[in-house]
Amino acid sequence: MKNFSDFPKTIFSGDYPTGHCQGIAVDTKNRVIYYSFTTQLVKTDFDGNFLGSVGGLLGHLGCIQFRASDGLVYGSLEYKNDAVGRGILQRNNADAVENAFYIAVFDGEKITRGGMDAEKDGIMTAAFLSRVTDDYLGTDKNGCEHILGCSGIDGTAIGPMPGADDGREWLFVCYGVYSDVNRTDNDHQVILRYNPDDIKANAAPISQRSMHKQGADMPYETFFAYTGNTNWGVQNLDYDPARNVYMMCVYTGKKEQFPNYPMYLIDASKKPVMQPLVGRDGEEGLCFTLAVGNIRDEKTGIPGTTYGYGSTGIASLGADEDGIAHYYVSYDGYNEHGCNTTVRLCRADDEQWIVPVE
Repeated sequence: MKNFSDFPKTIFSGDYPTGHCQGIAVDTKNRVIYYSFTTQLVKTDFDGNFLGSVGGLLGHLGCIQFRASDGLVYGSLEYKNDAVGRGILQRNNADAVENAFYIAVFDGEKITRGGMDAEKDGIMTAAFLSRVTDDYLGTDKNGCEHILGCSGIDGTAIGPMPGADDGREWLFVCYGVYSDVNRTDNDHQVILRYNPDDIKANAAPISQRSMHKQGADMPYETFFAYTGNTNWGVQNLDYDPARNVYMMCVYTGKKEQFPNYPMYLIDASKKPVMQPLVGRDGEEGLCFTLAVGNIRDEKTGIPGTTYGYGSTGIASLGADEDGIAHYYVSYDGYNEHGCNTTVRLCRADDEQWIVPVE
C-alpha cells in the first residue's frame, strides 16, 4: 500500500517536435518518468524538470515499461515502410529502412543529458522479434497481406501470466493491427509473451543501416483477446496489480457490429483457454478472458470500459491504504512548439473505471 499524497497531480512533459506521446513509464522509487515521443525517449523528474533524452531513431518507439527488478526501460520499436514508417523517414530526411521489429532496452540511469544518441551513446540495445516481422511481411492462406492484420507492435507490459500464481514476471507484446472493416480475421488482439531476461540477454546495439537479427530464436507464446478490430491494435498495455487486470488501451475501431470501446481488460486471474478464433476458418488459439470494467455490450457480450484515455500512456502505481488503485495517465496535447503531454494522477472509480484525482 502506498500514500499518494506527495505524488504530483499533474506533470508536464515539455514540448517535442518528434511526434505525439506514445507511452509513459514510471520509476516511483527515483521519482522519474520516461516518455516515448515517437522517435525519442525523454526523461523528467516528478516536478517536470528535464533530465535527458535519447534520439536518433528512424523507427517508431511505442509503448514503454519500467521494470523495477532491473531498473531498465523496455519498449516496442518498429522499422517499416508503410504510411507510419514513411512519415517518420520523411521527417528525418532519411531513405527507406529494412522492415524489422524489436524490443528496445534502455538503461535509464545513463540518460544524463539531452540529445543522446540511441546508436552511439551506449544507452539502447534491442532484441529482434522474428515472429512479428514474419507476420508483418507474410500473406495468409486466403491471400491477405499482413497475417492477422499485423502492422507491427505497440503495447507492452510486464507482469504475471494470467491464471498463474508462481510469481514469475513476463513481457507481453501486442500487435499493432491495421484497421480494415472488410477483413474478418483481424478481430482479435494478438499478444506475444516473452521472458524479459531473454530479451535483455539477446538485446544488442543497433545499426539502422544494417539491422541485426539477434534474438530471432527466442521462445515465445501467442495469445488472443476477442475485442473486435481496433485502429492500430493495442496502443498501450499495462498490468494493474490492484485490480489484477491488464488494461488494453486502443484507438477505437470502425466495425459497426462491435462496441468499439477505448479500453479493454484482460482478467489476470483466469488462465487462457484454447478455443476457435472467430473469422479464422476454424483455427484455434489460446484466448484470454476479458474482464468487465464499467460496461458490457448487450449485443456481443464484449466488456470493456468507457474511459477515453491511456492510449498515449498509462502506468499503474499500485493501491493506497484503502486499496484504491492509482495511475499516472497521459493526457496528450499539441502547440506551436510541438507535441506534449500532461501526466495526471488518477484513481480507480466504479462508475467511470478511472477518474483524475482532484
